[in-house]
Amino acid sequence: MGNSINDIHMEDFQNVVNDSLMRNRSILDIVSKIQTSAGRVNRSVVKSVTHCGCLEIDGKKQAFPQDASIEEISELLSSQTNGKLCGSCRANLEKEIGGSLYYLAALCNTLGISLYDVILKEKEAINTLGSYSLR
Repeated sequence: MGNSINDIHMEDFQNVVNDSLMRNRSILDIVSKIQTSAGRVNRSVVKSVTHCGCLEIDGKKQAFPQDASIEEISELLSSQTNGKLCGSCRANLEKEIGGSLYYLAALCNTLGISLYDVILKEKEAINTLGSYSLR
């Protein structure tokens, strides 16, 4: 793969993470930090609903016709959210997602994996499978 600007930015991000990771260099620390940071992302979403109110969740069973195609189902399904993140909630959520990316990059560094290559491979798999990837 060539060195596109995105490749350089992702590699630079991984290098910065590698240079800054001091206390939690153990893979056990890293995987536990990934779990903790994912919880913080979830908590930020919940707080945007329960504390701020800028976002509402309308969780209910999503109905669609039994004979609907995958494309039709995709059009009918909802994110079950109403509203829009306010600036404060958006900033907090971006910070928490950044923390998750930090520890994912740390895990990649520890195992000698390129985060950029992982993203490219995942994109390729999604493009190949299209709507049949069903995630």
